[in-house]
Amino acid sequence: MDYLQESLRLHYEWKGKLETKARASAGSKQDLSLAYTPGVAAPCLEIQKDVNKSYELTRRWNTVAVITDGTAVLGLGDIGPEAGMPVMEGKCLLFKSFADIDAIPLCIRSKDTDEIVNAVSLFAGSFGGINLEDIAAPRCFEIERKLKEKCDIPVFHDDQHGTAVVVLAAVLNALRCVGKKLEDCTVAMSGAGSAGSAIARLLNACGAGNIIMSDRQGIICKGDDLTPAFAELAEFTNKNHIRGSLADAMKGADVFVGVSAGGIVSREMVESMADNAVVMAMANPTPEIMPDEAKAAGAAVVGTGRSDYPNQINNVLAFPGIFRGALDVRASDINEEMKLAAAHAIADLVTEEKLCAEYILPEAFDERVGTAVAKAVAKAARDCGIARI
Repeated sequence: MDYLQESLRLHYEWKGKLETKARASAGSKQDLSLAYTPGVAAPCLEIQKDVNKSYELTRRWNTVAVITDGTAVLGLGDIGPEAGMPVMEGKCLLFKSFADIDAIPLCIRSKDTDEIVNAVSLFAGSFGGINLEDIAAPRCFEIERKLKEKCDIPVFHDDQHGTAVVVLAAVLNALRCVGKKLEDCTVAMSGAGSAGSAIARLLNACGAGNIIMSDRQGIICKGDDLTPAFAELAEFTNKNHIRGSLADAMKGADVFVGVSAGGIVSREMVESMADNAVVMAMANPTPEIMPDEAKAAGAAVVGTGRSDYPNQINNVLAFPGIFRGALDVRASDINEEMKLAAAHAIADLVTEEKLCAEYILPEAFDERVGTAVAKAVAKAARDCGIARI
């Protein structure tokens, strides 16, 4: 099947993947008097007295805003907010299908950080959470940081943190396969943008022994002339202060994580890694190295971002359950503890009996995933004191 042409045909047919469904009846005069005026004044006044009643008397408790400025849509780049709408509708479809969350796409006609932050913070009272999507780095970091400061609801950039959660789960299980522990391992990374930065932070929070990050210019090293974002990464990565290229970073590494560009890793680079190496090559549609090439070079476990190979790193394993858990306890944030809990919950669904080099993550349609992640995230929110119910 030509998925592009068939998808285009269906989008003309669907005329949008979302619609509004009424939960109350408007079939009679009495219905209108209860659902609308004059009866609706009663819940309005209750919320006026206590704004938290908006979670009980409206659909806010189960509604997430999916926000983009259209600057980093899939692999298409800066195509604009309207052109990003089909992707945002698709994201909303996933929220509903995998976690029964009502999500609304909101595509903002601005590339100004403060304008976006102000717009989102002003309508945040209508939602239980904010999911940022397909916003270019480094602006996405600043938007998320400022929104977290201004909003009292969870703000989550899925391109960063959803990816990081699933990568951590995959790495933990891959290391289980080869009999290694994360704290004893060196992780070489290619790509230090939104996803790469978040992956590095979460791996570090989980106790990774050493993380060596590289971008187009080479290995990121403390003391070099770095951007503020790279300087932050340098504070906890590259403990031995090595310099050089990605090839240098991969020598002796136990794990490779790629969120960069296709075809940039050679067989020789994988051969230079430690025995029983783990390779997570997630550039799409072409991985940093193709799985068969990585395995021929000695990699014991290989994952990609593609659905046509085993061990797909798929964000749908993470974000629906993370938001479900956060909404269920009315969390004020989605923090590091909740992300770590989500990663462990995903990893734990793969039993020792089923764990193997070709199966380190549950399938995207495994019905256990959303529930397990939601429960783990809700517990973590309660444990760290940011749950409000």
